[in-house]
Amino acid sequence: MFRNFKRFLIGKPLKTLDEGGQSLSKTKALALLSSDALSSVAYGTESITMALLAAGAVALWLQIPIALLVLVLLGAIVLSYRQIIHAYPSGGGAYAVASENWGPKAGLIAGGSLLVDYMLTVAVSASAAADAIIAAVPALLPFTVALSILIVVVLTGMNLRGLRESANFLMFPVYFFVVVLTAMIVYGIFQAITGQIPYHAVAKVGTSFSGLSLILFMRAFSSGSSSLTGVEAISNAVPNFKVPKERHAASTLAMMAFILAISLLVLPF
Repeated sequence: MFRNFKRFLIGKPLKTLDEGGQSLSKTKALALLSSDALSSVAYGTESITMALLAAGAVALWLQIPIALLVLVLLGAIVLSYRQIIHAYPSGGGAYAVASENWGPKAGLIAGGSLLVDYMLTVAVSASAAADAIIAAVPALLPFTVALSILIVVVLTGMNLRGLRESANFLMFPVYFFVVVLTAMIVYGIFQAITGQIPYHAVAKVGTSFSGLSLILFMRAFSSGSSSLTGVEAISNAVPNFKVPKERHAASTLAMMAFILAISLLVLPF
């Protein structure tokens, strides 16, 4: 009975020879491997705003230079990971690079850091998702923790079913998110151009204020850099792509970077 229940939850076991059937196309890989990075856009720009609001609304003009700096950082990271994809097609990402060039101890530090990062990402993403749901349905506020735990359990069960099934499940929410985000940006730009919603800056760029300091700027910058979590997932999973694996992985990374760049550049406005 337990075996049947387990098979119902996570599917039947796969033989080693059947692993080739789990290879991902670019469309499915973007949904599966980019969901972490794309979801962080939902709270990355908000994190910049919340950090700056500690100094008052007059500090919000700093969103623009901070977003540009995060974009520069994104470009550097993407270029680095594209090189890693071609240099280490067997996967492993930072762990493989550190192990080969700096030794086993450096590899373990890099791998351990990634594991901690992944666990914290799950916690932050689940909490952000729960907050978004509660914002839409305030009656669920007493069940915030239970809702977060339920999201983690669902994600765990989904991933245990294998790459292709996880990708099939994630394709709809991920691409729906991209479409809705694009529609929101286009509609906002249209309203601003036509004057339906006049744009009034809280403060002109360069306005000085009493709370302006390097600590405030770096805190907001570090908070905004949370938008870059998950970018490394594609370079870690090159063997899971269909052949030619390196080219498909690099193309998927470029598509993900483009979506992130547009979101980071436009959302602060």
